[in-house]
Formats: sequence, C-alpha cells, structure tokens
Amino acid sequence: MPAGRPRGPWAPLALAVLALAACSRSSEGAAPAGAGAVANPERRMALKPCRLDGVAAQTLCGTLEVFEDRAAAKGRKLSLRVVVVPALASQPKADPLFFLAGGPGQAASRTRILPALERIRRQRDIVFVDQRGTGDSHPLDCDALNPSRVSLAERFADRDDADVLPRCRKGWDADERLYTTSIAMDDLDDVRAALGYGQVNLWGVSYGTRAALVYMRQHPERVRTAILDGVAPMGQYLPLYAARDGQRALDLLLEACAKDAVCATAYPDLRARTEALLARLEASPAKVRLPHPRTGVTEDFVLTRHVFLSELFSLLYSPEVASLVPLMLDRAAKDDWTSFVALSLGLTDEVARTTSRGMFLAVVCAEDAPFFTEADAEREAKGTWFGPRMALEVKKACARWPGSTVPKAFREPVVSAIPTLLLSGELDPVTPPAWGEEAKRTLSRSLHVVVPGLGHNTVGADCARSLMAEVLTRGGVEGLSPDCGKGLKRPPFFTSFAGPVP
Repeated sequence: MPAGRPRGPWAPLALAVLALAACSRSSEGAAPAGAGAVANPERRMALKPCRLDGVAAQTLCGTLEVFEDRAAAKGRKLSLRVVVVPALASQPKADPLFFLAGGPGQAASRTRILPALERIRRQRDIVFVDQRGTGDSHPLDCDALNPSRVSLAERFADRDDADVLPRCRKGWDADERLYTTSIAMDDLDDVRAALGYGQVNLWGVSYGTRAALVYMRQHPERVRTAILDGVAPMGQYLPLYAARDGQRALDLLLEACAKDAVCATAYPDLRARTEALLARLEASPAKVRLPHPRTGVTEDFVLTRHVFLSELFSLLYSPEVASLVPLMLDRAAKDDWTSFVALSLGLTDEVARTTSRGMFLAVVCAEDAPFFTEADAEREAKGTWFGPRMALEVKKACARWPGSTVPKAFREPVVSAIPTLLLSGELDPVTPPAWGEEAKRTLSRSLHVVVPGLGHNTVGADCARSLMAEVLTRGGVEGLSPDCGKGLKRPPFFTSFAGPVP
C-alpha cells in the first residue's frame, strides 16, 4: 500500500467528515431500553474551557486515564482526550449524545460535524472521545504511512504498508494488541461514568457504527438510543467487500452519466473509454509530468492502474466530489492528469489530519483480516475493476502485525432491543444499504432509512438530521417515517471546472 496516503476503502472512511461538515443540502417519549433509566452519579472528571479548531461554541476538555492493559489493570496508562460541548438549554436532558468516529483510526475531537448537531445540542451535551490510539489519546501515528505533504512521486507511489510497518512500530510506545474495539468501548464506558451520565445516546459513523454496536452489546443498560450512519455490521470484514461495493457505486455513477443528456454528450462512451484507460495503465503505467497544484513546481511521477483505481475509489464517497469524476475520467483518457491530481490532493490533508493509520491496522488486523482468506478476497472482487488487491494488502500487512485476540462471539450479529435508527446513503461505495438491512435483522426496535442521492453518511440531508433529533426526542423509532429525502438526487455532473450546466 502506498506511503503517500492510505488508499482503498479504509482511508476514505475519514472522508465521511468532509461530507458531514458540508451539510449544505439541505418531549421525551418511550422509556429507555434495557434496565431503564439510571440515576446520574456525580461528575468526577475535571473539565476546563478549551478551543477546538473550527468550533466557535463553548467547549470543555479533559482527560481520563485508563490502563492500556485493562485485563491486567497494571502497567502503562493512557490518557484519553474527552471533549464536551454543553447543551444550550439551562436545564439540559440527562442523556448526552456520544459521537463515535470512523476509520478505524479517526480522531473524534478533530472532526468538524458540530454544525450538523445544532438541533440536538439545544437539549443535550455532545461528547467526543478520541478512541485509544487516535487523536490525542496515545495515537499510533506514522508519517511513513500517512505523510501530509510529500512530492507527487511519493504521493502516488505504488508501495505496500507492510514495507514500512517495522519503521512505524519502532516509534510507538504501545502494545498494539490492546487497541481493539471491544477494549476501547470499555474505555468509553469509563468516560461515561466519569462524566456522570447514567445513560447515553450513541451516534456512530462508518466504523463508528461497529464501535456503537459493540458498546450496545457490552453495556446495553447504558444506551438509551443509537443512531448508526453508514452501517458496518459485524458481518462486514474490512476491506473484503470493498471492491464489490465500490464497483456498485461506480457503476451507478457511470449509468447516471449515460442517462443524463448533458453528461452523455460531454463524455460519450465513458465506460468503454475508462476500460481502455485501465488497460493502458495495466500494460504500462503512465509517466506524468505536471506542476504540483500547491507549489507550482513541475514534477514527474509514475501512475499505476492500482493507484489510479484506489484514488478513484476515494472520490466516490461524496456525491459532490463524485460529480467531478466523469470530467476527470474524460481528461485522464486523453492523458491529461491535471484534474486527477487536483482532486486526489484535495482529499489528502483532512485524511492525514484526522486519522491514525496505526490504529486502523490495530483494529483490522485483530477484527477483520483473521476472518477472511486470500481466496475469499479473490472471490468477492471477481468481475470488478478494483480487484482483490485492497484486501490482499491488508492480509499482507497484518501478517507482520503482532497477534491479537477478540472475544469469542465478537463477529456474531448484535442482538438488541435498544431503539436504533439506521441510515444509509443510496450511493455509498463502502457501506451501501444492504449492510444496513443486515444489521436491522437482529435489532428488534430499529428503523432503516435509505436516503437517495447521498453517499457515505447521510447527515448532509436535512431529513436525516431531523430524524436523528426526533429519535432522541422520542426515545424510540416507533411512529417515524422511513421516507427521507424525497426528491433528492445525485448532484449534476460537472462539464467543466466552472461547474455543471445550469
């Protein structure tokens, strides 16, 4: 896997934040599930005023120490970063909203999704906890895996994570076996208790939906409601199904372009021309020479088929970004790589700023890679442009990772009666609606809503934000309408960098 930026389905999970930040498209009810309401103990974590990048709201920050080895309860301690954005109400509800970030490896406190939560924040605190191994909670960072500013040759180099892992691991003061989801969700419950909350509402995004499901299983009496956006159920192994699900999203995009008179006229025979481009890259990688979009300095680099497809996968997460893909494919087919480089670099800084690649490996090497084989990867990628390499590279990297264990029934579906809202974007390339349906089967008080025209995560739609607020107000999903985003559709395709045709 290239060192310039993490590629494939795991890296762009952090891109969910970009979609959440956009948000430009525009009385308590049922009793809590489980053991019922729990009286709030007193807060025992010191919180001090602080400022978060891009957040003007009043913010309180603190840390909680936990043992790295929770089972042994001795040895190295980790300081978990905790951020609380207080409710606006003078008498807020006792149950806050806890945000569980994606990745795995994304730092919750570095996301910029607060504007999407204004309706919820009127009555409830919003809590962000950097999961162990991310952000300011003993991060497993490595510049060799995820440097933010490099030459184009380094950025688009075709290398594997496994090649640089030994160098990264030497820089970590950590037992990487102890950074799994199950352990982190016990950390989260310690934070809940230290903040004095008897019950919480969970909002998980992408990998954060797996984390939320694990917390629901380990601490069911502490969860009032759950919102899972971009659902990754326990039966989804990262990145085994990425090629298949990504191909679905790409096919939908190419079909939409072919059916759109403006797009089809501007980019005729786009699928066939893209297939021809991929065949050329497979036969001989492109030798590219162009100015770096940031520095203006002309650079040379080599672009392989694999790296091109990995970057293309990343561009499918947000429909707004994907609206530029036909233009990019058209230019690339003409051996003009300017738009490809500009789009790819435009996604780099946010990923590098918010995501720990070591934490990603700590999770997938314990929770995903052991549960599928190379033959599985070949089978699931058959017939796709993306192929099995994304999954095979994870297997290769994890072969050089210290062995870890997860609870025996970790991969069993989570069975729960906790009120749960499941949200899926119609065009999602990594957690398409079928995964939401799978999770719903064992969540007896759940509602699955598919939002048309959206990709990975749905909070950009006003109806999704309204549903989120309504679930917290009601304390359940009963009576909520599954209709959301009626009339929403994919953004119009760009025919030039000036924008789509009016």
